[in-house]
Parts: sequence; structure tokens; C-alpha cells
Amino acid sequence: MESNIWNTLISNLPNPHFLQTYEWGQVKAKYGWTPLYAVWDADGSWKVESDANLLSAFHLPVAAALILKRQILRNGFAAQLSILYAPKGPLLDWTNEALRNRVLNDLQAFAKKEGAIFLKIDPDVVLGTGIPSSEDNVIDNGGQAVMSELKRRGWRYSSDQIQFKNTVLIDLSLTKEEMLARMKQKTRYNIRLAEKKGVVVRVGTTKDTKDLDVLYKMYAETSVRDEFVIRDEDYYQTVWETFMAHTQSSISNYQSPFAEPLIAEVNHEPVAALFVFYFARHAYYVYGMSRSTHREKMPTYLLQWEAMKRAKEKGCSVYDLWGAPDVFDESDSMWGVYRFKEGLGGKVARTMGAWDFAPNPFWYKLYSEFIPRVLDVMRSRGKARTKQSLGA
Repeated sequence: MESNIWNTLISNLPNPHFLQTYEWGQVKAKYGWTPLYAVWDADGSWKVESDANLLSAFHLPVAAALILKRQILRNGFAAQLSILYAPKGPLLDWTNEALRNRVLNDLQAFAKKEGAIFLKIDPDVVLGTGIPSSEDNVIDNGGQAVMSELKRRGWRYSSDQIQFKNTVLIDLSLTKEEMLARMKQKTRYNIRLAEKKGVVVRVGTTKDTKDLDVLYKMYAETSVRDEFVIRDEDYYQTVWETFMAHTQSSISNYQSPFAEPLIAEVNHEPVAALFVFYFARHAYYVYGMSRSTHREKMPTYLLQWEAMKRAKEKGCSVYDLWGAPDVFDESDSMWGVYRFKEGLGGKVARTMGAWDFAPNPFWYKLYSEFIPRVLDVMRSRGKARTKQSLGA
């Protein structure tokens, strides 16, 4: 019941996101976070609850946020210190200045009350579309105003950007022919090549547990090859199984999040895969993986085309390719990935990224200087564990 109440509530607000769903809160609850549910009503009231059922009394919600809380120290003189994070939230009409001020005021007061080192938010407030300094660059003045407001209030652009600040969005309201026409010629060629070379895409399921085992192993192989850090297998199994728990028919009302893996095979051998998450008429490409074998058959191109078609068939209006460079040139580590996504015919959306409100500057400075060192050690150990799991 909690899931239905919360997901229905946020699906009717501007820019609902699967990282704000009840299911995402439940995933994070298994890894040391406490999910809290905040709602602002049109009558001027607001409430934060750990039980989403208690929010059913709100008649006309105008804003909401899934806030994740993590206690930093449970004993000693700093026992009350915590960190707060609203992934891709809060959800509201950010162009409504009065509502924006009301929500920010309440969040700042809440952070102080909770003894937070900081509260991090990273809503999808768009600063512009297209590549900066290009012909298709369009500045969004509303987004610029929000960023100016945060600065005036003492919020800081975070040195720890959890989510991608920029992304590439594909318009699924177009016909399939129009979507193909927007792609780069080489991308269309590679899609046809994959089909010609016998690449077949199927939908993975939780009924066959081997699917998820194979997918994690392939993801681990990808991380070692492309030198990025991933979490342990249990974490991904939790995420995947939680969002795959809904049946496909349950997303027909667009108010229940759902995920499915698409697996590309050559002669029944998995060679590449991706996970698509669905919520509120949006589809998100979140995890991509591939093996070194059969790469010349271009399976990743066919996977993306199949993902676009399936998302369109499910009633989605947008397919989010989940990530674009901060700097749009070859100096950025994501440049190669971006060129692949660019070929699919999407448009760049640039958001303001993550911002932190720090009630106590001393603790924030201490935390900001200490945590990066800890994370560097953890990343190094994580890479070593992943290599070891593959026998590398």
C-alpha cells in the first residue's frame, strides 16, 4: 500500500523520477539509509514521515521528496550527525518562485533539526539544451534563476556529484521512421549490420536466475575493461529484483516503476545487455554491459534500438540515455560514450547538478576533506575485488 500511495503521488508532480520512487527507497534501506517521505500540500502544510501510508491525507500535493538519511556516527559526541540526500528531488514546479522558496525554507529547517552535515539535492532543473557554444544551444532562464536562488541562500555546488549532471534525451513521440531518420548514418548502418550478423535481442527475466548471474558477470567484465568502479553483486541483484518484481501489466497506469534487462545474443550466447527502468512515461537506460567477443557484430546498437522501440510501445514519451560529459570535448572521460549516444539521435539536456546545504560549515568542511580519501581507498579495493571475482 505504501508503494501505491507514494508512487501515485509523485507520478502526478513535475519531472517524476524512478530514483524518487518507493522502491528506490527500499533498495537504499538495505544498505544503511533510512527513507523519509516529504510532502507539501496546496493548503500550506507539509510533513515528513518514515511511513508513506501516513501521507494519504494530503488532498492536493504540490511538491514531494524522497529523502535518504544516513547516520554518520552512532555513538560519542557526534552521535546526532547525519547526511541527507534527495536523489533527483525534490519534485515541484521550480519556476513557481513562491513554492520554491517555501520548499527550500522547509528543507533547510529540516536539515538543521536533523543535525545534518549537509542536505544534497539534484533535481532535474534544466539550465539549457544542446551542446554549449553550438547552434542548437538554448539557455533556460528558469534554471539559471533557480541556481542563483540557491547561491543566495548559501547552498554550494557539490564536489560530490552522485548522478550525472548532463544527459541525452530521445523523443519517443516521433514515429519509428522519424527516430531512425534522426540517427547518424553510421548508427543506422550498425543496427542493420547487427541484425544481418545474427544478433538477437530478448528480454531477461527473474524466473531464470541465470540471467541475472550472467548479467552481473558481464557488467563486472565491462567495468574492468573500461576502468570504472562497480558495487558488489548483492547490490545489483537487489536493485534489479526489486524493480523487476512488478509485472509488465502493472505499469500500464504508468504509476508503478518497472525494470527489464534486454540481452543481445549471438547463437544463444549473451554478448551484451542493458537495463531499462520505466516510471511515469519515462524510460531510463541505467546499466549497460558487453563482452569483448562479437563486438564487431555491433550488438550494443541493436540493443539501444530495441530499447527505444519497447519504451515507445509502453507509452513512454522520453528515453533518457543516462549521462553526458560535463565538458563536451575529448578531454572528458565520457566523450567516447557520448559520441555513441549522440549517434542515436537524442538531444543534450544540461541540468544544475547536485547542490549541498550545510547547516554546520565546520563539519561539512571536515567531511568534504575526509570522505574523498576514504572513497579513493574503497574504489581501489572495489576494483581489486571485481578483478578477483572474474579470476583476472
